[in-house]
Amino acid sequence: MTVRTPSAGRLKRARDVQAPAPSRAGMRRLEGGVFTMGSDRYYPEERPARKVRVDPFWIDETPVTNRQFARFVAATGHKTVAEIAPDPADYPGMPPEMAKAGSLVFRQTPGPVPLRDVSQWWSFEFGADWRHPLGPGSNLRGLEDHPVVHVAYPDAEAYAAWAGKALPTEAEWEFAARGGLADREFAWGDELAPGGAMLANYWQGAFPYINTEEDGWLRTSPVRAYPPNGHGLHDMIGNVWEWTCDWYALPTVEPKAPGACCTPANPRGGTEAASVDPLTPDIPIGRKVLKGGSHLCAESYCQRYRPAARHPQTIDSSTTHIGFRCVARD
Repeated sequence: MTVRTPSAGRLKRARDVQAPAPSRAGMRRLEGGVFTMGSDRYYPEERPARKVRVDPFWIDETPVTNRQFARFVAATGHKTVAEIAPDPADYPGMPPEMAKAGSLVFRQTPGPVPLRDVSQWWSFEFGADWRHPLGPGSNLRGLEDHPVVHVAYPDAEAYAAWAGKALPTEAEWEFAARGGLADREFAWGDELAPGGAMLANYWQGAFPYINTEEDGWLRTSPVRAYPPNGHGLHDMIGNVWEWTCDWYALPTVEPKAPGACCTPANPRGGTEAASVDPLTPDIPIGRKVLKGGSHLCAESYCQRYRPAARHPQTIDSSTTHIGFRCVARD
């Protein structure tokens, strides 16, 4: 199968921007090692739990903020996917009136709705982009240190290249999120809110219509609003989903030869072609792995505020709850 990606103008590549001198400021160096990746206790796409090894790497202490992304745009003139009108040729059946720049915005519902119908709370809004997170008329005032959102995968990739960095693999990201804890549900232990403490930005209440805001935030929060994990990293859980560089595939465990003892090193995802959503074969756009959950994950709906959690996302997608952070490899 030949995978068609949206037009080059819409999905601007990292090589189109010039990188400054690399810097490790605001990053932590992790020594790598062996850990248990995935989980057998929650969603099928996380299974099986398996031992893997990652090499040492550096990772950003926080997701990339609006302030940081603004510097990138000022230096490069980069236009995000959400700021470029889609080409109807890339999306068979798309009504002509939808061929306008925009992005997906979450809207709280007035009451209970069927949880299988995401269109009840997601809407594509013209003029929504990283500068206007809630659509036309909104702005970044007071959000400078919140994670940038409405960034599609090519936007994250372009920023990483400009910064002299890269996007993490799924294994690197999960190793970092676990904070040195072995086989724990969350980045801080086995209790979501130990002693009632809110340790991440997620949804409290009945999704998608009641958010009690026990964590203090209805939408995104400043990137250092919660304590860091054991590796000194903030927001590895909740706030925004984060892009990884791996194409989405279900986990597999390679059979070992008799007597073999080696743990798989630096595992990677599948292929671009195999990552396409089988439910939309007429729009064969590859999907990357997102990690970490977001402020929209709830106990009543999406318990993906865990290191093992993962989600497939088409590379042209941007929303109010997807951001990213970068890594660097020695």
